[in-house]
Amino acid sequence: MSSTPYTLDEPLLLATKSDRVCPLPQEWSRLFELLPDKRRAGNGWEPALPLILAAWHDTPPMLKMLRLREHIEWAGSHGALSAAGEFLESLPEEKWLHLGE
Repeated sequence: MSSTPYTLDEPLLLATKSDRVCPLPQEWSRLFELLPDKRRAGNGWEPALPLILAAWHDTPPMLKMLRLREHIEWAGSHGALSAAGEFLESLPEEKWLHLGE
C-alpha cells in the first residue's frame, strides 16, 4: 500500500485493519499536526481535535474511529492524503489502540 499518491480508501483501510481504533494519543497528535488548513470554528476547531488528553478515557472506540476518519477525509480534501497515509503506514502496531484494549 505504499504507492503514492494514495486514494482515500487506502488510509481508511490502514486505520481499521487488525481491529485498530486510532493511533495512541501522542501519534494521533502528530497526525493532526500534519493536517493543513486547520482553523478555529467557534469554541472548537475544524477539523475537530483528536480525542486525546481528558477525552481519551471518556470516549468510546466508535467515536474515536469516526474522528480519525474525519481527519483522514480532511487530509484527502486538503491535499495531505499522501502525508497522512504515509504517517499511518509508518506506525508500528503497538502505536495503535485496538478494539478490546
